[in-house]
Amino acid sequence: MRASDIREQTQQELEEKLDDVKKNLFNLKFQKAIGQLENTQAIRSLKKDIARIETVLRGKSSDTGNSAGSDTGNRAGSKKVIKKDTGKPEVKKKKSIRKETAKMEKASEKGDSNRTGTRDA
Repeated sequence: MRASDIREQTQQELEEKLDDVKKNLFNLKFQKAIGQLENTQAIRSLKKDIARIETVLRGKSSDTGNSAGSDTGNRAGSKKVIKKDTGKPEVKKKKSIRKETAKMEKASEKGDSNRTGTRDA
């Protein structure tokens, strides 16, 4: 299945095709599990077809006004902040859990219970 052929189809046709390809993939995986599948390349090919169809569907749904991924370019765990002095956007990352855990362990080794976040009852 070529990407150009997929792009020419309507959204409804693509959704039906996606269901069919997923059913075929399930059947091939089942055949592989019981040892009846001879052409293992077919699984790989179907997975690529699914990815192509989903990519085109995602593009068509964003063209219709659905902004389900409008925050592209902003990584998870980061926040854009505009600097006051330069006016340019700056990405500030949230503190990672590893760093926080390391700080808490370091504070507990020193015996400083106020930094670890634990309260005495």
